Formats: sequence, structure tokens, C-alpha cells
Amino acid sequence: MKNALWFLLGIAGGFVVAHLIDRDPRGHELMAEVDARITEFTDRIGEAYRAQESRIEGLADDVRQATAEPATD
Repeated sequence: MKNALWFLLGIAGGFVVAHLIDRDPRGHELMAEVDARITEFTDRIGEAYRAQESRIEGLADDVRQATAEPATD
């Protein structure tokens, strides 16, 4: 329980600090840059996830087709 309290206090403190930084014009620019970097990162992760998912779906389709065809020996 004590760890959860410290965790929540850390999150709240982070929000307070971010708000104070965002009030200053230079801080606002910094926060905008951080936001842009986070957005770029999440976009790249999303693209990689979709590419991997597509690749796996293609492999799964190949397996389904291979198992659906009768074996010829």
C-alpha cells in the first residue's frame, strides 16, 4: 500500500511539474518537442505492429492453405 501511495504521489508531482514547465514560453516549446517525439515514437511502434501483424496473418493464411490441400504421396 505504501508503494502505491508513493507511485500516485509521483504521478501527481509529475503532472504539477509539467504544468509549471508548460506555463513558461520556453517550457511550452520543450513540452511541444517532447510531445512530438512521443507521437513519432508511438506512430513508429504502431506501424511496426501493423506490419508484423500483417506478416503473421500472411503466414497463418499459408498454413491454412497448406493444411486444407490434400497430401499427395
